[in-house]
Amino acid sequence: MLLALALGFSLLRPVDVAARGLSFIRDTEIENTIRAYATPVFLAAGLDPTAVRIYLVADNSLNAFVAGGQNLFINTGLLMRAEHAGQVIGVIAHEVGHIEGGHLARSHEAMRNATAESILAMVLGAIAGVASGRPDVAGAVIGGGQSTALRSYLSYSRTQEGSADAAAMRYLDATGQSANGLREFMGTLQGQDLLPASRQDPYLRSHPLTRDRILALENFVAKSPNSATPVKAELNEMHRRMVAKLYGFMDSPTITLRRYKLSDTSLPARYAQTIAFWRKLDMKKALAYIDALIAEHPDDPYFHELKGQMLYETGHPAEALEPYETAVKLMPDAPLLRIGLADVQLALDNWVLLEPASVNLRAALFRERHRPYVWRQLGIAYGRKGDMAQSSLALAEEALLIGDLSRARFHAGKAERLLPQGSPGWLQAQDILQVAQNKRN
Repeated sequence: MLLALALGFSLLRPVDVAARGLSFIRDTEIENTIRAYATPVFLAAGLDPTAVRIYLVADNSLNAFVAGGQNLFINTGLLMRAEHAGQVIGVIAHEVGHIEGGHLARSHEAMRNATAESILAMVLGAIAGVASGRPDVAGAVIGGGQSTALRSYLSYSRTQEGSADAAAMRYLDATGQSANGLREFMGTLQGQDLLPASRQDPYLRSHPLTRDRILALENFVAKSPNSATPVKAELNEMHRRMVAKLYGFMDSPTITLRRYKLSDTSLPARYAQTIAFWRKLDMKKALAYIDALIAEHPDDPYFHELKGQMLYETGHPAEALEPYETAVKLMPDAPLLRIGLADVQLALDNWVLLEPASVNLRAALFRERHRPYVWRQLGIAYGRKGDMAQSSLALAEEALLIGDLSRARFHAGKAERLLPQGSPGWLQAQDILQVAQNKRN
């Protein structure tokens, strides 16, 4: 489900295109793909993979950076322009080198515990904008002056760049992977050297490229026993699917169908074509294409999710229920799938579905506790069931996350009065009241 905080995909589902800014996207398949690329590298660097937060920035320029501690930001433009998974893995390895080397330790210490939105706001000197109606996908809307602010904040020295390169080569060798992808990526950057700075991709401007770096990488590739090791076939297939999905959601349907011609019957092409037909509102073709993909791959949760999203977002929640239920059954630990199913269940306004919706939202909160939208939906579900204490508690959590301290105190106070003194919910309400009071002071 591409959720774009301004451009988004629950699958990719937009949030604030009108602001003409940037946003994050959320999508289970793409996030899992990047995790599959990155986890071996994290482990080789001695990092806890669960402690490194990965954010996908909806921007066509080629860029990736780390900020605020163990936070990795990757532009969709980099993913879409990478020719294969090895190039993305190489970039990730380089950025992990910056994390391990503590190259941003000089930055604001407070950023280490900041949200992704506030990190981007500090990095780019813009205020994070929350999309109205979908705070769960609220993204950082980045205004003018992006290049200057980003270059100022994320400017690495030649020594740091060489150190990150050396670390990346070490990680790739330790995981039995070739550094050819990183070398190819450097070649792409090298081709921009003669362009005016205003036309260069942000990655080159913040990560200065030198001949010494190129030579070091070429020498390493010439000597490494893993240089001839091909990228795993499954990773490249994941890459092709990811790129097709991104193009399907982020390009116009006409351009997508020009890129993925109907004569191309590969799975990634049909994936992109399905999305393009849906976005053209040609639901007959879109459903025919997605049903064919599901028939061929009945255990693929992402195809079921796409069908559910297509139906739900075109006003057919009843028909969307079964695809979303299947997606969750196939991948029960995916919070975005749980949230999508809960949205459909609440949209049907059937009391029988209120408890399942609550279960799905509570499950999602184990990993998405800081998503205001999930708390709001849970508050709605409890309210419809008549459990006003738990409804107020959930709405208080939502209000606290979006900074509405007055509403947080109101709902937490109501929950405190309705819940048994000393119960877990009552203690949670007390905590919210205390945090709201501290923030007010």
